[in-house]
Amino acid sequence: MSEIFKSSATLSGAPVPVTVAGIAIIATRCLSVLMLANELGYSELANFVHRSAQSWDATLIFIASQLIFLFELRCAFTLMRGSNRGRWGYVAMQGVVLIYMLFASLGGIYPEIFSIDGDNNVQIIHHTLSQKIPDLLVLMLLFLPASSRAFFRKR
Repeated sequence: MSEIFKSSATLSGAPVPVTVAGIAIIATRCLSVLMLANELGYSELANFVHRSAQSWDATLIFIASQLIFLFELRCAFTLMRGSNRGRWGYVAMQGVVLIYMLFASLGGIYPEIFSIDGDNNVQIIHHTLSQKIPDLLVLMLLFLPASSRAFFRKR
């Protein structure tokens, strides 16, 4: 483990926008889990997991959300090493999450574990898209700067 920190080859060649985007993905995902656990507390967190295990569809969505969390973390680490697959994997996961959140919030998919409440469809769409603004900024860091595009082209 100490050899990783001595060489620091994972971040030495990455341009600043890619490094910032990778660290932002890792930080936002980990902090969101910690904040959710803090807000719910131990008993409510256990109830949430228990309720998610009550039916097959809720269990599958809960497991899929955990897999998406882990896949996004994996994408963050691989894109900082220059993997174009990590960058596109993150884009794909954001698309899947956005589509699921919109369908669940608008009542198209049951169970609505990760749905957003609102008075009407326009308000629901607005809240959903406003929650995805940080992810959009990360995607802009990965695709817009010339240094980011060149970094992923050369590898």
